[in-house]
Amino acid sequence: MVSSASNPKRSILFVCVGNSFRSQMAEAFAKVLGKKQWEVWSAGSHPSGFVHPLAIQLMEEAGMSLSGHHSKGLSDLPWHRWDYVVTMGCGDTCPSVEAKHRAEWNIPDPTRLSIEQARHIRDQLQQSVRDLIQPEGIAQ
Repeated sequence: MVSSASNPKRSILFVCVGNSFRSQMAEAFAKVLGKKQWEVWSAGSHPSGFVHPLAIQLMEEAGMSLSGHHSKGLSDLPWHRWDYVVTMGCGDTCPSVEAKHRAEWNIPDPTRLSIEQARHIRDQLQQSVRDLIQPEGIAQ
């Protein structure tokens, strides 16, 4: 493991509209897959104030808990220049935040989809996060 003094943690922010589903799941996956080598946050451009119950259920199915998560807005985050900002399906409604690298993951809002479609989105998010933060991903 690389010393944090010589190689500080990289930071990543996942942003969607409500910060109740997609960005919450992405944050949880990044925290596990990043193995404490990443500073990971999520936020919403218009936070809903809650984590969607289906997101909680889907993550429990994947063996992960969202129990410590809560919906937050961009103003609730520490300010700094993020290494990576990933927006998800919020297009022009996601305000610009300062970042070295930006990505738009065009992932539909799963709140009105079937549970099978929502599971597919969860699995897609897991793979996208893995591709971003693990050694073979663009983040290296």
